[in-house]
This record gives sequence, structure tokens and C-alpha cells, in this order.
Amino acid sequence: MKASYFEHHGGPEVLIYGDQPDPVPSPGEAIIDIHAASVNAADAKVRAGGAYGEIETFPYILGRDFSGVVASLGEGASDFTVGDEVFGVCEVGQEGTYAEKIAMNQALLSVKPDSLPHIDAACLALPGLTAIISLEETLKLQPGESILIQGGGGGVAGFAIELAKHIGAHVITTCSARNIDYVRGLGADEVINYTTQDFTEIVTNCDAVFETVGGEVTQKSFDVLKPGGRLAAIASGVQAPPSPRDDVESLRPAVGRDRKYMERIIELYEAGVVHVPPITVYSLADAAAASAKSESRHLTGKLAFQVR
Repeated sequence: MKASYFEHHGGPEVLIYGDQPDPVPSPGEAIIDIHAASVNAADAKVRAGGAYGEIETFPYILGRDFSGVVASLGEGASDFTVGDEVFGVCEVGQEGTYAEKIAMNQALLSVKPDSLPHIDAACLALPGLTAIISLEETLKLQPGESILIQGGGGGVAGFAIELAKHIGAHVITTCSARNIDYVRGLGADEVINYTTQDFTEIVTNCDAVFETVGGEVTQKSFDVLKPGGRLAAIASGVQAPPSPRDDVESLRPAVGRDRKYMERIIELYEAGVVHVPPITVYSLADAAAASAKSESRHLTGKLAFQVR
């Protein structure tokens, strides 16, 4: 199979497009012919190594979410049949969707509705799962609460804006000037242009913060919480970030994998609660360019690979 992979840590330029062995299914697994896969912010951090850990076995194929067609089934895998269109997110610790094929635990797969193209399903999978777990399970966001969602132009944050509005929260978000109209269209009640405004001078007394940017933004975000407020961060490593305050809660969403989350995404999509974000499409051969674009953070919506 063709894949985009790397043989040592580094920048986008270490990504190579070439041949890799076809996967073989273990018991309970399905082999998926990948039609589309998305690019996520974590991909570049894994490729770079460092804080996200050093990979011990190369070559390594990145990628966590995808949409495709069941090509074959391992022993005991009976939830699907060959030819079924499915989408999903790799289990924790597994990657490999920057490729034409992947072996997946069938329990993590969900049927892709005919109304949702492969490229769209791939772009909803991990962002949707992350936003659902972060808002509904980690922050336990309630109707009438206020939430600051950092980095509203991104895939996870965009899904979170729509989900938070559906829950009944007052939604504040930050973004660059070019994304202001986009996030307002998602339903944001207040929009802060981070290039010209300091959100800590505008936002106060929030019940919750969903932090998707990382770095200094994470630490500054604690300032806008009311006493008893809570912050959930997904861009500051695998642990909850240290809080400078003892009267608020710092949380790291446990972004587990389960078919129920894919089914929840479809439920929200078919109800018109969430929508497919703008997608910039690349080929697998252009993975280095996609990775560089992702790292720049100057984007709207999602980046994805059209594999087939």
C-alpha cells in the first residue's frame, strides 16, 4: 500500500510518500480501505517528538481518524461485512491513517451514512469525539452557563461551538480576523479577535473554558474563570495543565474511543446541530505541505487527505 510515513523525528520535511506493507487483521479486526483521513494538531507533535514522546519503531505512519470501506475481516469480526462504508478513530496508542489501508478494532468502527461523503466523515470523527468528551463528559457544560472556547476557527473548537450552543450555553470564542464571520456563523455569541484584543481584558466570570491552543493561552485562560469554574485543555500535553488558582478546576479530557461517540456525531449531524467544517484537501503525497499548514495554525476548519 501507499502511505506517508517518517523514519526519524523532525519537521514536515521528514515525511516520505512511498510503499509500506499491507496490514494483516488480528482477531476482531477489520481491514479498511481508507478513502479519506484527516490531519489533526497532534500529528505534528508526534512527528516532532519531544514533549509527546520519542517513537521507538520506524517507519511510522501518522493519522488517527478516517473514513473508508471494509475490505476484509479477521477471525471473530462479525459486526460488519465486506463493502460496508465505515468511519472511526484509532484506539489510543494506535495511528496509521495516512495510508491506503489500516487494521482496526471493529468495536471502534461505525457505519457511515450515505448522506455523508468520506472526506466529511473523516473530518468529523476525532474533532467530534474530542468536543463531545470535553464538553459533555469533562466540563459537564450546562444550559445557561458561559464558556470561552479558545481557537474557534479550528476543527475541534468549531464543533465545540455548535455543541455548546445546542446545550444552551453562552459561547465566547477567540479567532483571527479572517475567521470572525465563520465562528459567528457557527453560533458564537461573542467573538474576540486575538490579533488585536486581549481576551483577559474582555472576558470575566466564565463558568468554563475549553482550551485548544496551548502555551501561554492556557495559563492566561484561568484568569477568566469565576470561582468554582473549570478549564479543560487538550493542547497542553497529556496531563491537566497546572492551575495558578486554587479556586478553579484544571482538567485534561480523557479522549477515549468508543463506537458510541461516532454514533453521537451522526446523531448531531443528522439533526442539523453540527455541520461539516470547511475542508482543505490534500493528496497523501502532499502530506509534508499539509503538516506545515497544520503547524502554522493559520487555517479555517480542517485539513484532510483524499486517499481514493
